[in-house]
Amino acid sequence: MDPAVVLPLFGECCWLCQLYGTWLPAGAVLQAEELPGDRGLCFPLVKTCVFGSEPKVSDEVPLAPRTEPAETTATWQALKLLFCAAGLQASYLTWGVLQERVMTRSYGATATSPGERFTDSQFLVLMNRVLALIVAGLSCILCKQPRHGAPMYRYSFASLSNVLSSWCQYEALKFVSFPTQVLAKASKVIPVMLMGKLVSRRSYEHWEYLTAGLISIGVSMFLLSSGPEPRSSPATTLSGLILLAGYIAFDSFTSNWQDALFAYKMSSVQMMFGVNFFSCLFTVGSLLEQGALLEATRFMGRHSEFAAHALLLSICSACGQLFIFYTIGQFGAAVFTIIMTLRQAFAILLSCLLYGHTVTVVGGLGVAVVFAALLLRVYARGRLKQRGKKAVPVESPVQKV
Repeated sequence: MDPAVVLPLFGECCWLCQLYGTWLPAGAVLQAEELPGDRGLCFPLVKTCVFGSEPKVSDEVPLAPRTEPAETTATWQALKLLFCAAGLQASYLTWGVLQERVMTRSYGATATSPGERFTDSQFLVLMNRVLALIVAGLSCILCKQPRHGAPMYRYSFASLSNVLSSWCQYEALKFVSFPTQVLAKASKVIPVMLMGKLVSRRSYEHWEYLTAGLISIGVSMFLLSSGPEPRSSPATTLSGLILLAGYIAFDSFTSNWQDALFAYKMSSVQMMFGVNFFSCLFTVGSLLEQGALLEATRFMGRHSEFAAHALLLSICSACGQLFIFYTIGQFGAAVFTIIMTLRQAFAILLSCLLYGHTVTVVGGLGVAVVFAALLLRVYARGRLKQRGKKAVPVESPVQKV
């Protein structure tokens, strides 16, 4: 075990737990009747964004789980799924291009000076989350929201796991080989389904596990054969595998926890506001602890072009988050993960089409496996509906998350 990896990971987890305990005391408030008497200036915003503006529902009535309206047809569901997939693909493909541009170009370059590069990706994450928080807050204020009973501190679990997932992902890249990275990212569907059984007691049919496995195999075949391998790919170490396992576990927990929270009948923008509120707290705290917030702000002040690029990046991220929470709320964590897994293959396929790169025989076979798995998934779901069954059984009336 490499101490250079274990000690920073242990320190990061301890610091986040300390910050978590500081911001979230045991008596943190989250039901409307538990709000303090001195409500202050921020109370209307918090009340609107978290509890909605509809008449209060009696606490004696249990919250029903997410269910599709009776009038929803298969065609309408398919159109919504295509809308979600297209929105996620467009938002995050654009976001990826803009992020690479921001992190790899020099700002302030002149004939005599090479300029300087911005290297603190965590500050960009903070900007993304702040803008998403503002967008969600404005949406909650301007549009009538459903009332829900989710305690606010429960949003923080998804935020904390997301922070740890991102940290493990970036650190793991230093200690695992390129093929290992590809296999891990392409195989996230099954861990997400297993985490769903643990977090929300969701059950899946055998054909869902089969199609998830086929999608993972097909995407892995395509990425390994068609994706350009980096020039310097590190060897896989035990420390890297542990970090990679942490990334998959935390990432699987994040989407499933958000999926379970939708049982409280909140809207996707309410979920977006709650998660980003705590994400901003955690990210600001981390930047302050590292002493990087002031320097990043000064860099933005020196280079107005960087500020414009960072704003565009944040807009793409906010749009992507709207699609993320809507997709999870409508179709669940497993379907969302499948869409995001296919995004990697779609990005490389688009690059092959635009720049004339050839797709290998193995890559073409991988694409065929993916399409076969998707068709099998549609066929199996259609057969179950014809028999009067449901692919995902209805959950218990009240979910404890």
